[in-house]
Amino acid sequence: MTTAHADVEDRSDLEGSTTVEGTLLVGREFEPIEGRVVLEEGQIAAIEEASVESDAIVLPAFVNAHTHIGDSIAKEAGEGLSLDELVAPPDGLKHRLLEAADPETMVAAMRRSLGYMTSTGTGAFIEFREGGVEGVELIREALDGSPMEPVVLGRETIEAMRETDGFGASGARDGEFSSVREATREAGKLFGIHAGERDSDDVNPALDLDPSFLVHMTHVRDLHLDRLEDRSIPVVICPRSNLVTDVGVPPIRELAERTTVALGTDNVMLNSPSMFREMAFASKLSGVPAATVLRMATINGAEIAGLNCGLIEEGRDARLLVLDGGSDNLEGVTDVRRAVVRRAGHGDVSRVIL
Repeated sequence: MTTAHADVEDRSDLEGSTTVEGTLLVGREFEPIEGRVVLEEGQIAAIEEASVESDAIVLPAFVNAHTHIGDSIAKEAGEGLSLDELVAPPDGLKHRLLEAADPETMVAAMRRSLGYMTSTGTGAFIEFREGGVEGVELIREALDGSPMEPVVLGRETIEAMRETDGFGASGARDGEFSSVREATREAGKLFGIHAGERDSDDVNPALDLDPSFLVHMTHVRDLHLDRLEDRSIPVVICPRSNLVTDVGVPPIRELAERTTVALGTDNVMLNSPSMFREMAFASKLSGVPAATVLRMATINGAEIAGLNCGLIEEGRDARLLVLDGGSDNLEGVTDVRRAVVRRAGHGDVSRVIL
């Protein structure tokens, strides 16, 4: 039986080697094979196909490609409010709550969300961090001692960008971002921007900035799909968040046919940062193959962020999620990939190796 809280292991300083056995979801198609993964010095050293005595299911740890962890101070706040009333800068509810919160409360709340994320199999995330340089300092404090691999994008100021891995823009309708985009490009860092969340009016202006990736794209037209494909610009979708804010849902299948698509859980205010829930929702909403959804939850986000994780493949970082295939929920599944995407959850997690 699986315990309520999975073991989270930091293997980055591992001396010698260790193995993880079970049904391995290997490569970009997450092909299930019976065998073991050999880990050495924090990396996957070998994948061995063999008969093993284990009902574990081993897959890459998730990459949550869009979060606002600071919202952890106000979970489920703002019921019935519109998207603008909830999150639009500078006077949306979340921004007022963030402004009023003391640093200690912010850090403690973020630590709790980060702990939940690791215990549910997330090994890395891309954070849009409000609050300028001070906000960056707060999330660094919250991350102290965490095995999570963060990719933090500063917001609001060029100084915040320079202190982080890049810049996370709110959206082309909210301001003029050409100067910060140029500064981010010169720094060789990531530039992500919200687009197409309320309507399609801000999609072309966002694409004109030549971003590293776009977030949401709930409302897209054929012209936008053509531009995405022509320029190979990835998209991070957050379908549960879009449903909660009543802006519709993204055309997941159409986007996945044209460009790289990753999954994010968006504001902790609106949804738990569970990639299991996001995968199940996206899969059932779109009907795309389970392997496609698994790529959205792992390697696609890793590649957007420039991380060396997201696949069970030799040379990748040893960031793995181990599920109890003999749990009451997973015992007897006939399609392992589909079960991981649509059925598995927190209670099935037995180990998280980061």
